[in-house]
Amino acid sequence: MPRPGSATNPLDGTDRLLVDGSNLLHALRRGAEPAPAAALIGRLRGAVPATVGIELILDGLPDRGMHNTRIASGLIVRYSGRRTGDQVLIGMVDEAARAVGGAGGQRRASLDNVLVVTDDHQLRVALRERGVRSAGTHWLIGRLERERIEGPAIGNRRPPAMTASQAAATNDGEPERPGWRPGRGATAKRGNPRRGHPPG
Repeated sequence: MPRPGSATNPLDGTDRLLVDGSNLLHALRRGAEPAPAAALIGRLRGAVPATVGIELILDGLPDRGMHNTRIASGLIVRYSGRRTGDQVLIGMVDEAARAVGGAGGQRRASLDNVLVVTDDHQLRVALRERGVRSAGTHWLIGRLERERIEGPAIGNRRPPAMTASQAAATNDGEPERPGWRPGRGATAKRGNPRRGHPPG
């Protein structure tokens, strides 16, 4: 029986996505794209089906109140603290295997629903030895970009260009008036056009 996932869509059969966040941010910056962690969170949730739980692992210590915090529906941000992000990811995989139990083929099958996104070669080797699938950051960045392009636009941010006659008309809906011309008589009063000229 083939394992879940495919070359075109590694998310097939996946319901738990572990993301090497620091690795992903580095790859985004390498592409000259601003990549603050806070901005990445919303984009991740929008690019991955809601049926897949996301855990974003970042190196270092969190801001106050951010440790193992559920930021969005089905998305948790974890910080590695004094350990490396790779160590945290391996620990999470081993914990998932222990929770299911079993060994050999049974253990391997129990982790088929897990996908780890990272470009770290040593980490990917360690994951493969544990029977866990992995995908490179280029695949996830491709989904992020596609979600940004295909996302529904909210209204038209820029109003349509005005024609010359529209620009000349007033906001009160008055008809177009002749343009101002310099020279003698430019400010001459024309009187009320609705009244006739006074008798001479």
